[in-house]
Amino acid sequence: MTKNKSPCTDRVTSALRDPSAVVAWSERDWDRAIRHARRAGLLARLALLIAERGLDASVPQRARGHLEAACVLARKHGEDVARELRYIAETLAAVQAPVILLKGASYAAAGLPASAGRLFGDIDILVPRPALAAAEAALVASGWGGVKQDEYDQRYYRRWMHEIPPLQHRTRRTTVDVHHTIVPPTGRHAVDARRMIDWAVPAQAAPGFLVLSPPDMILHAAVHLFDDGEWTNGLRDLDDINRLLRHFAALSEFWQVLATRAAQLGLERPLYYALRNAAALLDAPVPQRLLSAPDLRPPARPVLRWMDFVFARALRPAHADCALPFTRLALSFLYVRAHCLRMPLRLLLPHLLRKAVVKRFKPAEA
Repeated sequence: MTKNKSPCTDRVTSALRDPSAVVAWSERDWDRAIRHARRAGLLARLALLIAERGLDASVPQRARGHLEAACVLARKHGEDVARELRYIAETLAAVQAPVILLKGASYAAAGLPASAGRLFGDIDILVPRPALAAAEAALVASGWGGVKQDEYDQRYYRRWMHEIPPLQHRTRRTTVDVHHTIVPPTGRHAVDARRMIDWAVPAQAAPGFLVLSPPDMILHAAVHLFDDGEWTNGLRDLDDINRLLRHFAALSEFWQVLATRAAQLGLERPLYYALRNAAALLDAPVPQRLLSAPDLRPPARPVLRWMDFVFARALRPAHADCALPFTRLALSFLYVRAHCLRMPLRLLLPHLLRKAVVKRFKPAEA
């Protein structure tokens, strides 16, 4: 099987794949690349890659300030997350249940390369479902409050989703998403979170927390990216997966363990899409035998060609300059697909109808 190729690879993706590409950039290229990388949440990561390769001399003077500022911002985000994790750990210490960090916070707490230059929007944690009420009560008592106050939204999250409504601290304005599993229980790829909790390991840099095991961390990143309908940070999330794969590939029998674990959790298809696109776009070191084998349940060839088409458009910086023909169509398809993966039609259609009605008749803000 031939790897999918993204048409007209954008500059940011080219630099992530091979940082030496920046040597040939003109000032006009730099101007566009900075705007695109900033929109994708990758400007600090690009700056760090350039520094690691000793390519600073190739950066025009007018561009250096942007790269330096991005690194300052990323360091500030990292410090803020570390501080917030200490507050959360103190708050949840009495819950007497494992608290597992997810996504960006877990990369930072585990000291992984995927945390380098990363910006953070919120902090995601996972607790066993029996401990969910106690964890929420402890957070509310310590100053976090619900962001979603609408009664329907509250019921929707608590009955159908894999997390409770987001909680925001009343003074620090930080947001915590509290999960009890990694995907909606009503979804096509429903996962028994207990199996992931059993494999979780202590977080190196965040006492009181656990992080997912290496294969589970990649599987969560894969299902979060390829089953979700939010693609604003799609390229950043794919590069997270790329960096995790490169780091964990040194583990003994890693690729076989990853494939076996995907089968155990029913996440073969999201993992297949993650490996295929990380290899094609970012040259991740994925064994060809794994992409060619039926173990990961690749789709039929016509479906795969269509998915390559839409992912090639979604996995680009969310900037008008980077849009390819039919990008809007591709993003609309992925949005609808995400909802269909999240809930069966008997639940989804009434939910979407209600959202459409509320949006249509919502009063305009003053």
